[in-house]
Amino acid sequence: MSGQSWGALLGACAGAGLFLVGLRLHSIRRPSLAMRVLPYVRDLPVRGALVPDVGSSSPASAAAGIFGPALRSAADMVERVLGGASSVRRRLARAGSDRTVQEFRTEQVLWGLAAFGAVASVQLVRALGGSVAPVSSLLACVLGFVFGVLARDNRLSAQVRRREEEILTEFPTIAELLALAVAAGESPVAALDRVVQRSHGALSQDLARVLADIRTGQPVGQAFESLAASTGLPLVARFATGIAVAIERGTPLADVLHAQAADVREAGRRRLIESAARKEVAMMTPVVFLVLPVTIVFAFFPGVIGLRLVAP
Repeated sequence: MSGQSWGALLGACAGAGLFLVGLRLHSIRRPSLAMRVLPYVRDLPVRGALVPDVGSSSPASAAAGIFGPALRSAADMVERVLGGASSVRRRLARAGSDRTVQEFRTEQVLWGLAAFGAVASVQLVRALGGSVAPVSSLLACVLGFVFGVLARDNRLSAQVRRREEEILTEFPTIAELLALAVAAGESPVAALDRVVQRSHGALSQDLARVLADIRTGQPVGQAFESLAASTGLPLVARFATGIAVAIERGTPLADVLHAQAADVREAGRRRLIESAARKEVAMMTPVVFLVLPVTIVFAFFPGVIGLRLVAP
């Protein structure tokens, strides 16, 4: 076999190995049913048998026990280099994720290792095909690791933006439903419960957490103030603050909710007009740089040919 064939075979084997490693890491990260349930029933008496240890002999637990400390150490190192734990924690909350900062840093390390393995495979194939400088290959692998770590951070920011767009889309409908329920005579908590049960989306999840805080004994105004402090959208923050102020001061809540929904619809209309204006400017680019030059060529080319034929 030639060198290219050996390189293709080694690249295929490396790609298959990375795929299997990714599948295994995905199965390790996902907690089993026993790990989610047994911590809550471990203290209860079990008739006839004791509660077994949670996955002590499973392959996933063995792999987590072997690679877990190394991954945690690498995650701590990434945290020391990058910093910004408060920003990551805030973005995780805005993205609706229940991961901790440590788990997010571990995911960054895994993404970096995946990118490192991909770049190392490419460098190995290049080394089999010809001479490659070891220093440049090592530098490329390190840059691949850094790219993977930063790519996971950018992915989190993209998740935050997408979820905030969903919240802005759902907000007018949720506010109108709350206003109708309050105007029908229900209390704010009962109206919130009714809306949460009959709606599904990002804003409904945030309101469900607010409802859970209220049911655990937190005051209604304080729960909505916590929502206003945790959200990254000014419209939602004004909505939560308005509800908290209306409940504390006795302002008619239905009017406040209708006004909030009208403000969000007006803001959405302004964003649509601004987006249309930007798209109009972008549409002029192909007209100016493509259609207009072709039109000028078609208009002047016959005249140029005629002048050349008439000229002596």
